[in-house]
Amino acid sequence: MELKGSIVALVTPFKNGKVDENSLRNLIKWHLQAGTHGILVLGTTGEAVTINKEERKKIMEVALEEAKGKVPLIVGTGTNNTSVTLEYTKMAEEMGFDYALLVTPYYNKPTQNGLYEHYSYIAKNTKIPLILYNVPGRTSVNLLPETTANLAQIENIVAIKEACGDIKQVTEVIMKVPKNFTVLSGDDFTAYATIMLGGKGVISVAANIMPKEMAELMEKSLKGNVLEAQELNLKLYPLYKALFIETNPVPAKFALWLMGKIETPEVRPPLCKLSEASLEQLKKILKENYNLI
Repeated sequence: MELKGSIVALVTPFKNGKVDENSLRNLIKWHLQAGTHGILVLGTTGEAVTINKEERKKIMEVALEEAKGKVPLIVGTGTNNTSVTLEYTKMAEEMGFDYALLVTPYYNKPTQNGLYEHYSYIAKNTKIPLILYNVPGRTSVNLLPETTANLAQIENIVAIKEACGDIKQVTEVIMKVPKNFTVLSGDDFTAYATIMLGGKGVISVAANIMPKEMAELMEKSLKGNVLEAQELNLKLYPLYKALFIETNPVPAKFALWLMGKIETPEVRPPLCKLSEASLEQLKKILKENYNLI
């Protein structure tokens, strides 16, 4: 299934410290009804680093049961340990996911050669299509365009989620990779611009809150309806900002809770609940700009 359009980086709902399976199912159903073009579970927004292996398997099973064959299904399998990344990626392959998303190894700070060795090792030992994930603001390492282009030559490395936030770098990636290699924005702020440069869509936080509108934005952009897409992008801009008033996914979870889409806005430590000041700011934007609460 083709990777394009609005792909939601889905939150993982919790209740009393456990994965809230019912809310997770309802969120996936809502996204399918709203026209979301793809679903990613266990990404950064899904708090993957605080989810154990048993919970991981259950979340993956729920996603497959609800959405397999309906939209592209992606699961985050990247860690800062190459052997664990391979284990999780093989798990995704065996369970039947369409793609695996592999964040650059965080904390270790590998060189570009180290990044190439990490990704090529995973690719050589699996067959599932792989999506590179570059988010230097989270990982402290930047996957450079030259390295991305080299990795794009490997058959089952098929795409990148580029969350560098630098349009110049996005441009260079698009110029250097093969035509059949998919470039996706990893930032809602740069999604419209990325498509204008030749990208194919976004893996989106904002789609958690306004899935229909994010899908429309991506469809208009991909069809070349520039002015309509531009207008919608500017309309959504306050939401993009609101979802990063504190660390993602905390604002997104509180927004979904305020909208009645999840039962609790729980996040796992070391994340913590939204401050009162940020909560009031979020409420104001959701109500005054979008009439969501």
